[in-house]
Amino acid sequence: MASVSLHEVSVEFPVRTPDAHSLQLRLWSAVGGRLATQANGVSVRALSNISITLAEGDRIGLVGNNGAGKTTLLRVLAGFYPPTSGTVKRMGRTTALTDISLGMDREATGLENILFRLVFMGHTFAEARRLSPEIEEFSELGEYLKMPVHTYSSGMYLRLAFSISTAVSSEILVMDEMISAGDAHFIAKAQLRLSELLKRVSIIVVATHDAAVLKGFCNRLIWLDRGEIRGVGRFDEIYPNYVAAG
Repeated sequence: MASVSLHEVSVEFPVRTPDAHSLQLRLWSAVGGRLATQANGVSVRALSNISITLAEGDRIGLVGNNGAGKTTLLRVLAGFYPPTSGTVKRMGRTTALTDISLGMDREATGLENILFRLVFMGHTFAEARRLSPEIEEFSELGEYLKMPVHTYSSGMYLRLAFSISTAVSSEILVMDEMISAGDAHFIAKAQLRLSELLKRVSIIVVATHDAAVLKGFCNRLIWLDRGEIRGVGRFDEIYPNYVAAG
């Protein structure tokens, strides 16, 4: 049974150099980030004491202004960011449509990157080779797959990354907005694939500014503000207050 539990999770990013200290702190403060003082300098606190439990059937929408910590929380849920403090317990395979090119090498070919990305996602090389033909076919990149991906257009690169990331069955899915990849034909194909993926997973967490998606798709909203949870509840309980707060 799929589940994710976060208990008192905080995530901090150290700011080390004087120049970075000056610039990054000004930028982070401008979008509402919190600062923390450590023995070795100053750090930016992206999440502060987050405690949530996600269970089968949850369709969670994350809302919050820029800099609220939504993407950081998604990366913690996906296992990309370990917490600075607190604990994360996860049961079930996770697919993350947030950083869909993590583990890929722009100097390697498309075929090599299929293997690299799948292994990065936790598969063995044997599993990656078994999944590769279906990914090659879905991507529609043909002979380009034999070329280094640094020769690809941005659309081709996203097409390959999307094809890999959505080829794997999982119980937990985390997303940052909805993904468009490539031309109109491929976008329609990708949306169909994503719709099928959404039907199969047990837990979905999506960060989006689209009120229609939040209202029609999500059964709970989590409102983040400056790295802290401001509210959890149904759309009609959370969204009007979030909008009113600006």
